[in-house]
Amino acid sequence: MAAPVPGPDDVLIEVHSVGVSFPDLLLSKGQYQLRPEPPFTLGIDVAGVVVGGFEMVASATSLRDGPDGPPQDAASTSGVTFRPGDRVAGVVPYGGAAELAVVPATSTFSLPDEVSFDQGAALPMNYLTAQFALRERGQIRAGETVLVHGAAGGVGTATLQVARGYGARTVAVVSTEQKAEFARAAGADETVLLDGFKDAVLALTGGRGVDLVLDVAGGDVFTDSLRCLAPLGRLLVVGFAAGQGIPEVKVNRLLLNNIDVRGVGWGGYAMVRPGYMQPQWAELIPMIESGVVRPPVGATYPLDEFGRALADLDARLALGKSVVRVKVEE
Repeated sequence: MAAPVPGPDDVLIEVHSVGVSFPDLLLSKGQYQLRPEPPFTLGIDVAGVVVGGFEMVASATSLRDGPDGPPQDAASTSGVTFRPGDRVAGVVPYGGAAELAVVPATSTFSLPDEVSFDQGAALPMNYLTAQFALRERGQIRAGETVLVHGAAGGVGTATLQVARGYGARTVAVVSTEQKAEFARAAGADETVLLDGFKDAVLALTGGRGVDLVLDVAGGDVFTDSLRCLAPLGRLLVVGFAAGQGIPEVKVNRLLLNNIDVRGVGWGGYAMVRPGYMQPQWAELIPMIESGVVRPPVGATYPLDEFGRALADLDARLALGKSVVRVKVEE
């Protein structure tokens, strides 16, 4: 491929690591809502070094001031500068799995020195999704209890950590003891096995239930997830990784129990709002610096084995975030 040419609002990045994401898998099958004409390059999350300087003064949409307040649409001006040699992470709809990638400056983020490139490639999509789900859509409060399905995967581990960063108690739902151990290491306060999780969760909470459920799986777990919710609980629908079809809800259950089902489509929301991701990232930085957010990197692959990485993800072999290494560190 010819070297990409950045536009006036882009950053050119020498890519060191690329995250492997479920949307990559769907893109490769032509099953994602975004369907670029093949041939095209995969890769959504990237981490590397800036090779083209850029200075941005962006009008960034501010995050809501508090969980009970209305959305704040007032713009706040913040200056973000990228120079050659800066360590960064970024997120694009596709096209990141290459030696050089063009990333919009609005979705490029300074990478703290204590975060490796592999960890940096695990951060953007999963952790910004978790932040959007918990704060914007879930209106999380300190002291609440958050139940996380698929808790040993990329979005799951991100949600466990971000929820703890907001002062919540976390319960991880996993399919095996190996994944339970992984989820605990990632930050879960409690773990339960998928088989019979509803009764186990109610026992853990003294019959009250949980305040938030983050569901990346869909399928058969959906109804029991609703039954796990405490009064005023919120179920956040992130995806349907279980592959069992899209579940349905009888809305009388919502009325009788005063509970909500809320969709979480971070990409569709954030990608069309330039500047929205920057304050999201700023809210994660204290969690990164404190060590609460520390992406667990699972398997790593060389660039020419990106296909194997996708096959392993499809076979549910991935723990944490799988990463493809584009540039071998010397």
